[in-house]
Order: sequence, then structure tokens, then C-alpha cells
Amino acid sequence: MAHVSYSLGTPGPGASHAESGITDALVREELDRVLASHDFQSSKLCQSFLRYVVENTLNGHPDTLKERTIGIEVFGKPASYDPSEDAGVRVKAGEVRKRLRSYYLSGPADAQVLIDLPPGTYVPEFRHLKREEQPAAAKRRVRSPLFLIGGAVVLLGLVISGFFWLRQRPASALDQFWSPVFQSHKAVFVCTAPVPVYSPVGSSGGDRPARVEDFALIPNRFVAVSDVNAASQIADMLSRMGQPYKLRIGNDVSFRDLRTAPAVLVGFSYTQWHEIGEHFRYSIDLSRRPFGVLQDGTPTNWTIKTHPDDPELSEDYAIVSRVLYPGTNNIIVEITGISHYGTEAAADLVTNPTLLQEALRRLPAGWQQKNVQIVLHVEVISGSPSVPTVVATHMW
Repeated sequence: MAHVSYSLGTPGPGASHAESGITDALVREELDRVLASHDFQSSKLCQSFLRYVVENTLNGHPDTLKERTIGIEVFGKPASYDPSEDAGVRVKAGEVRKRLRSYYLSGPADAQVLIDLPPGTYVPEFRHLKREEQPAAAKRRVRSPLFLIGGAVVLLGLVISGFFWLRQRPASALDQFWSPVFQSHKAVFVCTAPVPVYSPVGSSGGDRPARVEDFALIPNRFVAVSDVNAASQIADMLSRMGQPYKLRIGNDVSFRDLRTAPAVLVGFSYTQWHEIGEHFRYSIDLSRRPFGVLQDGTPTNWTIKTHPDDPELSEDYAIVSRVLYPGTNNIIVEITGISHYGTEAAADLVTNPTLLQEALRRLPAGWQQKNVQIVLHVEVISGSPSVPTVVATHMW
């Protein structure tokens, strides 16, 4: 059987995608595959950004792809938007480039066209991904028995070498991080937290300010959409890795459940489960302002300026913890932000091999079988979390 590989077709200087033989239909087919991929599903703004620049290029309007135009048309910026004072478009372009790079590094089987967004421009380029087949073997020649025996010995040596190479080959970032979770061979609980919601039960009357007794807590009925998205993203990853899981929504999980199998707790900083992480090196404190990350119980500068539910929130912090919890004697992975933006970005990190590998480089050697924590900073741009950056790690 012929061996198949791919290489890039490089268009000549100034050649358009039409001149290189790449049709608009091929580009749009590839664009649909890219936007439906794991690398882009978690960010609607990245999807909108990439579709906008690709469609404008295909429609013959690459000259309109300026930072200010994209800010207004894609990000919904006002007409007074000044790119020199707001780097949102540049940041998002960098994120799109990273996601494209991650997508093509995964070796998509059906890809025929490479969509690239070169640094310093918002005009994408399209190049062929060519199939290359090695030439068929020449006609068989009669070989002497001695030659055949020698060939068999060489082949056996290659097989043995390949076997040991495969055994010693470094595991991927996803395998290394999630391996302790899978060691029990039990279905993993993937749990999302209920959001505390208060409903007015009385009227303040006239000019009297509202009081606490004017509202009633409605427990266990509402779950944040972003937390569900994060849990679904983790469930999809577990499915791709062939790992069984059980999805639990709201309070449909008990401490007894956590004692029977590993669990992934998504967005639990504001529920009774926040006690699990209170005594870790890093934890999230929502009991006082400013809301932020504690280090050994002491406030840090990793705080947000307003409330987690503020629609104008411009940044967030999140913590990823993978711990063998003594209270359950099972591995617990806690993924939570101060707000839902941080939770969503943290889920993106632990399911994206490229982002996770970059984050794990900060940990000292031997972390794979230890308890670990990763503190993340997330910029929020036009209502969407950016690619998180690591601000601290801990292993014990």
C-alpha cells in the first residue's frame, strides 16, 4: 500500500487563491470544518472573527479588513472605537492564530486547504494541502535465501525497536494530566453547580430601600449556561479518550458519590463544595470584596474590580486543581473561576492539548502523580474569555 502524507502548496508571489486552483467552495468547506472543530467550538467570537475575514477575502474585499472595521463589525464596538486604546481585536486575532495552529497540528483527515492568518495582517491566506504518495515499489526481484534471512532479522530488529520506542514515547499533555483520574477505571462524575438565585417576595414600598427579607433564595433550580458548556466540553473530551463518565447537573451529586469514583467539579466556588478547595494553596474567595484568589488563606492581587455577574467585567481569574482528596480517597478535578468567564477558559485549557502543554511546563519535574494547582488569568473581550495565561502553579 502506498504511503500518504501531506505538504503545503505554496502560491507564487501575489497569486490569489483562485490563481492557485483553490475554489471558493473548497475554502468554505474547510472553513465549516475548522469552525466545527474542538479548537473553535468553545469561542463564538473566534468563530465570528474567522468567518468574517474569510468571507470578506473570498468576496473580493480584503482591503476592508482593518482593525477598526473588524472591531465595529464583529465586536460591536461603537463608531468612536479607537484601536490605539483598545487592543481587543489584536488579542483575538492572536487567539485565532493559536486555534488554527492547534487545529492543523491535530492532522485533520479531510483537510484539503490550509487557512492561515499571518501575523501583522487580518487578511487570511489559503494554501493547498497536497496528498503525496510514495512511488510504488519496483518489480520484485528474486532474492537469495541468505538475503531473505538477513532481511527478516533486520525487520525483527525494527519491530522490537519500535515496540520499545512506543512504550517510552512521552504521553501527551492530556494523557499526563488526566491519567490519575482514569486509574480507578470507574466512570468519572462530571458535575456542574447550581447558581444561587434570589427572587423578590415583597415590595420595599415607596422610597424604602430593599431589605434582605424582601428576597427568597431559590435553590437548585438554575445552572449557568457557561458551566454547562464547560461540562459538555469536558464530557466530549472524555468521550474522545474512550473514558466513561456520568454527567450530574446542579445538586444531583452527593458526597457519597464522590467517595465512589473520581469527579470533575465545574464552577463550584459558590456552593457547599467550595469547602473542598478551601484548604488548598490557592482558593477563590467570594465572601468579601474585592473578589479574588487567596494564597494560603491570604488575599492576593489576583482580584476582579467588580462583581462576578457584572456584564462589563474585563478580566477574571480561575483555578484548576487536580487533587487526591483525603475525604473521598478519590481524585477530584476542580475547575472554577471567580466568574463564569474563568470557568469557561479553564475548561478550554484542560481539554486543549496545546494550551495544556504550555501550562504544564510551569510545573516542576514529577508533577504527573502529584497534586497540582494552576492559577489562570483571563481577559474578557466583548463578552468572551480569551486564551488564559498561567500566573501561578503549585505541586505537593
